[in-house]
Amino acid sequence: MSVRLNAHGKLRNGWWAAIFMAVLTMLLLPCLLASQHFGRELSIAEQAVIILAATWICQRLRRMPLSEVLGRLNGVWARQLALGCGLGAALMLAPALVLALGGWISWRPNPAGLDAFTASLAVMAAVAVAEELMFRGFLFQRFVAGLGVWPAQILIGGLFLLTHLDNDGMQGAAKVWAGINIFLASILFGLAYLRTQSLALPIGIHFMANVTQGGILGLGVSGASEQGLLAPHLASGLTWLTGGSFGLEASLPGLVAVIVLLVILVRWRGLATPD
Repeated sequence: MSVRLNAHGKLRNGWWAAIFMAVLTMLLLPCLLASQHFGRELSIAEQAVIILAATWICQRLRRMPLSEVLGRLNGVWARQLALGCGLGAALMLAPALVLALGGWISWRPNPAGLDAFTASLAVMAAVAVAEELMFRGFLFQRFVAGLGVWPAQILIGGLFLLTHLDNDGMQGAAKVWAGINIFLASILFGLAYLRTQSLALPIGIHFMANVTQGGILGLGVSGASEQGLLAPHLASGLTWLTGGSFGLEASLPGLVAVIVLLVILVRWRGLATPD
């Protein structure tokens, strides 16, 4: 055993995490410089491709297949993705229903909603893929292998929260609820991976939660304003309850929904992928 090698003579997981970040930086930096030169921003889809490329390179260096990180792309993967989409929709529809029944949010049809909805699907898919690859992919999995499940969950949860702290709408009580909610959502996505050993379920939950919240209900998605199929009207002065411009992620019912889904995933014995 040494600082670099474990008892089996293999490079320690902490070094692999550092190598991943170095490879990601080497791929990302020239792309950012090129984008700046041409006066454009690097799209989230391009970021997803770069993260996937860094993951592939690191897996090649480890002499392991990409499927170790992503899960096997087969019928089970597709079913888990579909299940995740269903859970993600429920994660947002449940608090929306509570707020609607209480009269705190109401909706009307948005005439421009269909165009906005279809335009947002590809972006939200890219966001889900990029963030799950980054936060539940190679880095998270090396931390789990090296540190254990809960240290890895807490570390990645903190990093996930840090990437959202400067988002619009992160003020006052909404910042408190949103901070707790986002951290627990990271734990939720991590648990979805751990229960299935695949990124299909967390990608599905993440994607459809964003689509439901923004593309359908027209609410903010982590502070980013969205137009959806419906146009919402929020009760004033109750940001802590409705989430305000940040979205349901900063609402009390939204926090309860995340906790409930966490409990369901913990107790759902039939969810784990068979050996």
